[in-house]
Amino acid sequence: MASPSHRRSLRTRRTVVVTAAVAVAGIGAGVFVMNANAGAVDLYHQALPVKDGWAAAGSGTTGGSKADSAHTYTVSTRAQLVKALGSVSDTTPRIIRIKGTIDANTSDAGKKLSCADYASGTGYSLSAYLKAFDPATYGNKAPSGAQESARKAAADKQKKNIVFRVPANTTLVGVPGTNAGIKGGSLQVQNVKNVIVRNLTFADTQDCFPQWDPTDGSSGEWNSNYDSVTLRGATNVWADHNTFTDAPTFDKSEASYFGRKYQVHDGALDITNGSDLVTVERNVFTNHDKTMLIGSSDTDSTGKLRVTIHHNVWKGIVQRAPLARIGQIHLYNNLYDTTTLNGYAPKYSIDSRAKAQVVAEHNAWKLPSGAKPAGLLSGDGTGSVAGSGNLVNGTATDIVAAYNAAHSKKIKTTVNWKPALTAGLQTSAKNLVTELAGTTGAGVLS
Repeated sequence: MASPSHRRSLRTRRTVVVTAAVAVAGIGAGVFVMNANAGAVDLYHQALPVKDGWAAAGSGTTGGSKADSAHTYTVSTRAQLVKALGSVSDTTPRIIRIKGTIDANTSDAGKKLSCADYASGTGYSLSAYLKAFDPATYGNKAPSGAQESARKAAADKQKKNIVFRVPANTTLVGVPGTNAGIKGGSLQVQNVKNVIVRNLTFADTQDCFPQWDPTDGSSGEWNSNYDSVTLRGATNVWADHNTFTDAPTFDKSEASYFGRKYQVHDGALDITNGSDLVTVERNVFTNHDKTMLIGSSDTDSTGKLRVTIHHNVWKGIVQRAPLARIGQIHLYNNLYDTTTLNGYAPKYSIDSRAKAQVVAEHNAWKLPSGAKPAGLLSGDGTGSVAGSGNLVNGTATDIVAAYNAAHSKKIKTTVNWKPALTAGLQTSAKNLVTELAGTTGAGVLS
């Protein structure tokens, strides 16, 4: 049974539904909710609680909580979403309630669009592309020429349709009970501040036109574009109670060309290009390969990339949970289930490189028979992972020591900072398996 302090912690993170319907500004009669950390607010106007991770730093993260009725929208189609987002230069606070699942690959009129529709008129075809860049005849150089130009033209048509640019001071939240989410789309939070994304399922964000790059690695790679959610130069962002998945299109169903998997998925939630003050909590990441990238390169942005990741579930994830560069990253009370799922076989969970300063504490790992704790981490010999209280199959384990004993490039065990914004941190990871099963991902909030 959970301790009294544990029960109090859970109460502070869950909403309390008040049965009396009240008028919500800009929405009409609805359900009023209360959060013990934030005071009496409805779900749509809720701000990040104080001390809840790095996104609580500075001015905090309030999203569109100050939106008036004229800037409170309910959308259920791609066209409506585009209209509600408006111009990225318009920083007026706005709340966008997403009702049901929006298919990004649809026209303004709601017609379903296929990869063939985007390719139409560009001269691109996969068969012609494969013929043009067959390594046996093309060689080992970056793609160029008519088919690469055609691929770019087709990709631009898809990008225009599926990328949604989010302005500053915006809250995007799924309407409870509607299976709210975005299928095949990419939210782009770029060079803006103060954004909240909650209670949404991001599914099957596909690139119809991956690029073949024979210079990527020793054997070349198919590289896709579009993360489900991408933060680039974004500040004060709260991602809460979302689900990220490749379903229903799993990587194992994709063909291989030139000896490499034809990869149509990129990241789930990537935090790059000097993004800063981000809290990622109570999300589910599942059925995905390259899941979360923090820092786009080894020289991304010193002094930024401060990210808190807590109370998330990672299941059926191959790698990058996260891959961290440069920044100060705090991971606590996360659950990692490393059992292979739908063909997604885990390589590692956390990668600390490029002098990243990671504190990982009170997390729990479930390992299948035969898997070893030495495989939970990765690094380049310059990154750090500090922290204690981590459990592997219920047993307290020094995951850094296990990694270092088996690898020549050692992960450092000291960091140059101490986490202070730690709301909800539980000093025991033993109950995470049962607790997080009912408190994470889309569809939980009400």
